[in-house]
Amino acid sequence: MFICNHCPFVQTVADKLASDMKALEKLGVGSIAIMSNAVENYPEDSLPNMVKFKTEHSFPFPYVIDETQAVAKEYGAVCTPDFFGFDASLTLQYRGRLDASGMQRTEDGRRELFEAMKQIAETGSAEPEHRLLNQMARSGLVTTLTTI
Repeated sequence: MFICNHCPFVQTVADKLASDMKALEKLGVGSIAIMSNAVENYPEDSLPNMVKFKTEHSFPFPYVIDETQAVAKEYGAVCTPDFFGFDASLTLQYRGRLDASGMQRTEDGRRELFEAMKQIAETGSAEPEHRLLNQMARSGLVTTLTTI
């Protein structure tokens, strides 16, 4: 997933995101959050602020910085939050949102990301509405990330 500290949508869903990722972890689904903003343009997204944001929201996943924005470009990430769900063979099965809550702090509604990733863990694939036709090139992406 691609997130950043200063995004109001991310701020609204951060606790729900942490909760859903903890639940998915129990199902064997791993997660990682990538922040690709240029910190000179968005100082609130700096590495020390990322550490603080991760701690405040009890993220159970690594929160890394993509200093060159190469990873975001490879994925075609265009906003935050932006979610990508892969199966065990790293084939993209889900591209979508956490849920329909947007800027509303609500626990109601369909947990789109959770449900899709649960189905992928159980069956190996997502519903057709969440699948993409082509696989993404994945070589060399992690070399540009800095883990916190």
